Amino acid sequence: MTQAPPPPDMKLQRSSRDPSTLADRLSTWLATQLPDGAAPAVVVHAGADANGMSSETLPLDVTWSEGGEQRVGRFVARVAPAAEDFPVFPDYALGDQYDAMRLVGELTDVPVPVVRWMEPTGEVLGTPFFLMDRVEGVVPQDVLPYNFGDNWLHDASPEQQRSLQDATVGVLARLHAIPEATGTFAFLDPARHGHQGATPLERNLAWTRAWYDFAVPDIGRSAVAERGLAWLEAHLPEQQGDAVLCWGDSRIGNVLFEDFAPVAVLDWEMATVGPRELDLSWMVFAHMVFESITGALELPGMPHFLREEDVVATYHELTGVEVGDLHWYHVYNAVQWCIVFLRTGARQIHFGEIERPEDPDALMHHKPLLDRLLAEVGA
Repeated sequence: MTQAPPPPDMKLQRSSRDPSTLADRLSTWLATQLPDGAAPAVVVHAGADANGMSSETLPLDVTWSEGGEQRVGRFVARVAPAAEDFPVFPDYALGDQYDAMRLVGELTDVPVPVVRWMEPTGEVLGTPFFLMDRVEGVVPQDVLPYNFGDNWLHDASPEQQRSLQDATVGVLARLHAIPEATGTFAFLDPARHGHQGATPLERNLAWTRAWYDFAVPDIGRSAVAERGLAWLEAHLPEQQGDAVLCWGDSRIGNVLFEDFAPVAVLDWEMATVGPRELDLSWMVFAHMVFESITGALELPGMPHFLREEDVVATYHELTGVEVGDLHWYHVYNAVQWCIVFLRTGARQIHFGEIERPEDPDALMHHKPLLDRLLAEVGA
């Protein structure tokens, strides 16, 4: 999940978990998952801090014995945050993430890491987690954002950047093509968690409203988020299209690349069923946020990259589907970014990284962009 870009020397703390105990706990647990006599040994490496602010991501190496041979595995543990560490979301449903990745791997050629073992109880590390294969690749960084310059994506040729862009849109096209998604991925429908509405989009909006209500007690109300929510609820699109599997956090920052082609599609905690525009807008909007920040800092940015008209055109070429105006979805995603900033701001206050602002809207690094989107519709 995206976070506000901090100063380059700031390490954003995600957890109060004691890292010195992780290897022994994981070794003991893996001994119950592997064949008898495996005697696994775990080495936990530093977590992935360049992107995201939600679940913990712990790279680890495991050695064990099996069938008379020594085995070596390179894995990643995806660990739900503890309640006392100010999680971004009220519920992480790691089992749903695990199943979504498993099914995508079985039903498509979208490159998702192979999921291995699930620990659903929280008895081992304090919260549930699962292990998946570790994939090598490079990721467009969030801290500092890739469009700030001096990184592999910014410094690539326009042709390479476009190749990466089109290949990532292709990921969405293949995910959205999974047949009978509302049945296969019914466990991702917000209705399963009590969020009501006549359509999948209405249920997703109800989930977002509940997510905002979850964020308020720890940080206070956001005037701009409430303005956006009120407009969204009053202006639901009349044409919502078919419901598809939506990756959810469909940013290029959640993809590992090799030679500008995706080799691992990551971060499935926002996966849902809903209109395909949710994913298309999120991909475009995430770049719009970074571009708004570079604009405010008078940096060149990457205005030619991930333009809405190009993304929509490529998607049409790949799927034959004409998508409508994305403006409602941009506002929707902008409000979701507001909630992320409220939660990550509360966490930074909790860990002593920032002072509590008088106005929670001061945490919204994309506020000028949301203000502009709302002004364009007279809200």
